[in-house]
Amino acid sequence: MEIPYTIETREDTGVNNAKLGIWLFLASEVMLFGALFTTYILLRIGSADDWSQLNDILNVPLATLNTVVLISSSVTMVMSWASLMMKDFKKYKLYMGLTILCSFGFLIIKYFEYSAKFEHHLYPSTNTFLAIYFTMTALHGLHVIGGIIVNTYFWGPGSKMWNTQPERFTNRIEIAGLYWHFVDLVWIFLFPVLYLL
Repeated sequence: MEIPYTIETREDTGVNNAKLGIWLFLASEVMLFGALFTTYILLRIGSADDWSQLNDILNVPLATLNTVVLISSSVTMVMSWASLMMKDFKKYKLYMGLTILCSFGFLIIKYFEYSAKFEHHLYPSTNTFLAIYFTMTALHGLHVIGGIIVNTYFWGPGSKMWNTQPERFTNRIEIAGLYWHFVDLVWIFLFPVLYLL
């Protein structure tokens, strides 16, 4: 027995089950990160300290490079899905591989940024700003790792589905892409809020 609405859209929602599921999941993620952003704003407004000087301990050039890397990964993610829509599996593998490489690139850059902080004895316990910084960026990093796991699976063993159910596989890549765009969007908010303001 096959599960209904894996490819076809539901009449009651206008989307298939996978897309409905990912939108519900992303709504919960918006609430999670929304609460963290709200906490940051309330703590910053309520603090007697001048937080603008605390931003100076962050590495803006590395964060800018990370922003470029993540935006590039969003483009390659779209291109991987578009390649499947055009029935070009080789291009899909190329673009998905580039997405995964960009994801690892982001984590490597973040490693260098974190290790520089630790070398200067800057830890989450140092002050409230760094506690928020490490919490939000580490949680975002965990989401990047989750995206790497999913995308690597679809690039490797999961891509066998293309041979038997190409339309369903294409839908799965679209769903993975929605998650990945959310991860990128969170960083696009984190970057100016933590590094520039």
